[in-house]
Amino acid sequence: MIDGQRRLLCTYMISEKPIESASLSSSESGDHAAQRMPRRQSVTSQEQPIRILHVVGAMNRGGVETWLMHVLRHIDRHRFVMDFLTQSTNPGQFDEEIRDLGSRVLYCLNPHRPWLYAAGMRRVLAANQPYQIIHSHLHHYSGFVLRLAKRAGVPGRIAHSHNDTLPVDASAGWSRRAYLNTTKRWVSRYSTAKLAASRQAGLSLFGPHSERNDWRILPYGAELTPFGSPVDPTSIRAELKIPGDALVVGHVGRFVKQKNHRFLIQIAQVAIRRNPKLHFLLIGDGHLRPAMEEQVKQFGLEKNFTFVGVRGDVPRLMLGGMDAFLFPSLHEGLGLVLVEAQASGIPCIYSDDLPEEADVVSPLVHRVSLQQSANVWADVLLRVLEPAKRPLEQLAALQIVRQSQFNIDRALRGLESVYGGDN
Repeated sequence: MIDGQRRLLCTYMISEKPIESASLSSSESGDHAAQRMPRRQSVTSQEQPIRILHVVGAMNRGGVETWLMHVLRHIDRHRFVMDFLTQSTNPGQFDEEIRDLGSRVLYCLNPHRPWLYAAGMRRVLAANQPYQIIHSHLHHYSGFVLRLAKRAGVPGRIAHSHNDTLPVDASAGWSRRAYLNTTKRWVSRYSTAKLAASRQAGLSLFGPHSERNDWRILPYGAELTPFGSPVDPTSIRAELKIPGDALVVGHVGRFVKQKNHRFLIQIAQVAIRRNPKLHFLLIGDGHLRPAMEEQVKQFGLEKNFTFVGVRGDVPRLMLGGMDAFLFPSLHEGLGLVLVEAQASGIPCIYSDDLPEEADVVSPLVHRVSLQQSANVWADVLLRVLEPAKRPLEQLAALQIVRQSQFNIDRALRGLESVYGGDN
């Protein structure tokens, strides 16, 4: 939010009058009264399913959204009904599949105008009740969402932290700090469960003084089946117009400041100077993409870069189109693509500020400090690309990931226990 929008939210926070709900227990005053989901018997064929409303920005191809689709595809949809509340009526890249799987995409607009957003939320909940759980994925804004959910009488309210924004929050101005303090207080007060993708993500949203048993890490479950399918690297590289003898360095991520594409291109410039056969395959889109394409042109590297935009076949491109994965993000809540890259069996070079939970296949992990120069990063990249440096076969790497906490079946059991589907 820009400063004016934060002031509007803070004004709304102060002026909004309480809305009492007959369905709320008088003992649930919100002062951390309930940090667990309301207890519920396991769903049987005679009972109604548990209905969950996921609150997101839009269901486009991002890390969180991809994980939610893994969940939707694999969860028992007779026991759990998942709908999605988005902040835009523009079609999301996953919307059609969501509907094909029997779920709904609903809309609550104007997140930067909190009084309008609140009215929209009330309309959505009134028209689509009853939801037993609101599961919010909007980081700090989740505090506002869960406050509205509490006032609407929704018994289960989950705040889920997917990002580590502490590096950004540390330099916040006064209006940003006021927004952060208020929304964090609301997350603490109105959530009945708190989840995080990693320890760093949890500390970012729930604070360093939050009790550890006040929130839990819920590992993402990755859909690993595509990583066991055979691919033809020659045809994939021909399709992408990448030379057959190129050493391909991949990256997957939105073109936003957090992903640090500008530094990635600086690393590429140094590395290509030392090995002209290097080629960089960048998957994703975002508002900074034109600027990054222009930077590549200014460096004279057009022949060594391929921008393919958003793709639905990332596992195939990792398996057949990449020799290494470069991920110099400024911060991440986890980085699900890192898990996927390791399942592809390719060396991964990423910043040492990222959560340690991302280290799944140790021989493939190469952490480098962002304080180091592009030359140092290029040294590491070129070293791991040497043929003799390939530490293990792809199927062996895949098996390690399958046995990890990122196995979709294991991760689903954890999520279902949070939702109250087990005794």
